[in-house]
Amino acid sequence: MGAVVKIACVGGGPAGLYFAILMKRVNPSHEITVYERNSAGASCGWGVTYWEELFDNLRRADPESAQAVKESSLHWDHWAVHVHDQAAVTVNHWDEGYGIGRRQLLGILADRARALGVRTEFEREIASEDELAGTDLIAAADGAGSVLRGRHADHFGTEIAVGRNVYTWLGTTKIFDCFTFSFVETPHGWIWCYGYGFSEGHSTCVVECSPATWRGLELDQASEAEGLVILEKLFADILDGHPLIGRTCEHGGAHWLNFQTLTNRTWHRGNLVLLGDAAHTTHYSVGAGTALALGDAAFLVNALHEDPRLESALSRYERKRQSAIMSVQRAARYSAQWYENLPRYAGLPPRQMVALLGRRYSQVLPHVPPRLYYRINQVAEWFEARRGSTGGPEAGGPERPGRPDEIGAH
Repeated sequence: MGAVVKIACVGGGPAGLYFAILMKRVNPSHEITVYERNSAGASCGWGVTYWEELFDNLRRADPESAQAVKESSLHWDHWAVHVHDQAAVTVNHWDEGYGIGRRQLLGILADRARALGVRTEFEREIASEDELAGTDLIAAADGAGSVLRGRHADHFGTEIAVGRNVYTWLGTTKIFDCFTFSFVETPHGWIWCYGYGFSEGHSTCVVECSPATWRGLELDQASEAEGLVILEKLFADILDGHPLIGRTCEHGGAHWLNFQTLTNRTWHRGNLVLLGDAAHTTHYSVGAGTALALGDAAFLVNALHEDPRLESALSRYERKRQSAIMSVQRAARYSAQWYENLPRYAGLPPRQMVALLGRRYSQVLPHVPPRLYYRINQVAEWFEARRGSTGGPEAGGPERPGRPDEIGAH
């Protein structure tokens, strides 16, 4: 793009802030303003996850913010899975995993953006492009409920698929030293959670179950406080007496939700372009949301840097990024379906169930009896080991979907 370009980033989440950072690095003369509807420091949610691969890409794109992110993160290198009230099944991971508080991450990115000369306006909601007259480029990074995208839903071809299970996003003062799963059978069906540390004082705990189980446990009728007590009893084995904490933010506490997978046919209209959750969402069980948001920002910066013509640059971004995340989106769909069909796998011995948990991205698994798939998978891994293969997971280990951490930055 030209020497001096006026850019508006609507939304102060990871996508909008990182886009502003990288655009300033490409050309410090760009006039960039980030508009965030919430107040400074306000953020919903607890911690987010990322992998060593993402950190390597962030370090190449902007070493200063990457180092600050890593220094503020907690690390793990294995899974612990509790099933049937039996001893935990421990699974080694072949990749480094990290958790960081969402508020901490946003603070790091906001500080870095300001240091580069990006202007930030908090408590400023942009409802229409008309409010940004004279702006050369509007980056809509205002989340899954994007107001700017919603004004042109027919143009963007927005579609939303609602998941069957219900989930809630909680915190706890229990610090998990690894990525921890717990599957609990109740008289009303299965309920499960996974947790991971993200600071010296807190961990994230995501709880999920079928609607029938949710109603059977009367979680649909319970107040937030009553619901937390029910869940603390159910997951006492991993909480070790620590409480669960409802999500604290400007828009309320803990809520039970059905995950909404959002897609758009096209990602741009005139000088308006979508990125992050405004463009797409992927089921939380693959842990790719933040990485994909940062990747969108980097791909968009690359496209704008390589092509001075705005329309063709936005088309290039859309085409390349949609192709790049296709495998992650597909993996997310299969992962969500695995959990929606948990009773199909819950009757297996714990180690077999855990092995298939690690294979939940498979397109074949839903169509093969689980015990047969497990045996076939064991044989395949035995042959791989005989050939001296060093890549991929250990037998029964977790599997990563595609390359959600690739951000494509210069």
